[in-house]
Amino acid sequence: MIDYSTLEAMLTHHPAWRLLRSGHAPLVASFLYQAFVVTNVRVVSAADLAEALEDELYVLRRRLGDDAFPKSALFYLDEWANPDKGWLRKFYRQGSDEPQFDLTPSTEKAITWLESLTERSFVGTESRLLTLFELLKQMSEGSEADPAKRVAELQKRRDDIDAEIVQILAGDVPLLDSTALKDRFQQFTQLARELLSDFREVEHNFRLLDRRVRERIALWDGAKGALLEEIMGQRDAISDSDQGRSFKAFWAFLMSSRRQEELTDLLDRVLALAPVVELKPDIRTRRVHYDWLEAGEHTQRTVAQLSHQLRRFLDDKVWLENRRIMDILRGIEAKTLGVRDNPPPGNFMDIAELVASFDLPMERPLHTPALSAVFADIALMAGDEDLDAGALYSQVVVDCAQLAAHIRHALQDRTQISLRELTQLQPIEQGLAELVAYLQLGTESFNTVIDENTPETIYWEALASDGTSVNKQALLPRIIFVR
Repeated sequence: MIDYSTLEAMLTHHPAWRLLRSGHAPLVASFLYQAFVVTNVRVVSAADLAEALEDELYVLRRRLGDDAFPKSALFYLDEWANPDKGWLRKFYRQGSDEPQFDLTPSTEKAITWLESLTERSFVGTESRLLTLFELLKQMSEGSEADPAKRVAELQKRRDDIDAEIVQILAGDVPLLDSTALKDRFQQFTQLARELLSDFREVEHNFRLLDRRVRERIALWDGAKGALLEEIMGQRDAISDSDQGRSFKAFWAFLMSSRRQEELTDLLDRVLALAPVVELKPDIRTRRVHYDWLEAGEHTQRTVAQLSHQLRRFLDDKVWLENRRIMDILRGIEAKTLGVRDNPPPGNFMDIAELVASFDLPMERPLHTPALSAVFADIALMAGDEDLDAGALYSQVVVDCAQLAAHIRHALQDRTQISLRELTQLQPIEQGLAELVAYLQLGTESFNTVIDENTPETIYWEALASDGTSVNKQALLPRIIFVR
């Protein structure tokens, strides 16, 4: 609800409004837009982001004077990540001591609003109207409980499809004109970017829940069952909310390999259309569904951190309870040994009265006969003693640690190196398996950039079955390892 009190509170406390009121708003919004939004990057290391900001500040100082932004880039990044501003999120990845930066949902909302203020050379309306009409049809049909009406609607849709097939077979093939294609592609690009923003907001909500869980665990002194009930209730409230259920449905849809292949094929076909090429789309549009997967993985990782915190809490509680039990037992043993030679008069210890246990007849299990294994009487056949066992020892083993050391050594005196240059510095010895190991290291241990518009051919030598040397090659997009 938008009223005076709400807006007055947002004016003071909301990070997006503080950004718009800041004197450095043009610098903050433009730099973060280029660093995170345009490139669809979720997390950037402090060194890389500071280097990019230093370049931006150098250009601004050349134009505005040396006193425009006198402080260092790292100082500005730490200031923007300060909780008083909340424009960036600074954190450390597990197993790493280098700080990382991520854009906050509030900052992304402010940047999106600023982007909407710019003039656009082409504003499409037809595709939006068709989208709204299609959404209304889906809601109407999806909420219809009468089977007869549902069947009638499906039959009508089938008749329309049959009529369209007849029209196409007759030679009348309706095609979208250039304006309609541009309209729909513009809407697709906008929705794809908004979807990544929604992922960041969902992750932010789960991260707030994780922070509350850590605070509750640090201050909790009651029974662990009550705490678990409270925490799991909060987690279920988010997972079962409209936002949580929509995220799970989207994640299940996107994790389908068939859907990923279909998205890849559709993007390749659409980006090859001449009207779309005229719009000069971003090169990352071809891989937008992989950006969705990466963003969803960040959200899933945040949920995993919440489960990890619960597991640590349970382990600590169990350890403390076991320690207390052992302390009690040792106290009993010490007191028993102290009074062994001089027992006190009267009742020293009370034992509960012994009672007989009753087993009702119907509680006894029925007899279950034991199963005996039956072995077939088959004569064993002798093996071939002359079999060559050399194939068991001639396996190809790729030393991934050695390849990783080669990549790190190559990046010591340069900021980036391509996969082809790596193979030229150290030729491939294990064939295609070694090339696949390079690709695996690029996705797991190193930062890589893929230039799909620049193919590269990688060569290596292999031995044929007759022992002769054969030259082989693989055509791949340019893969660049970045420091």
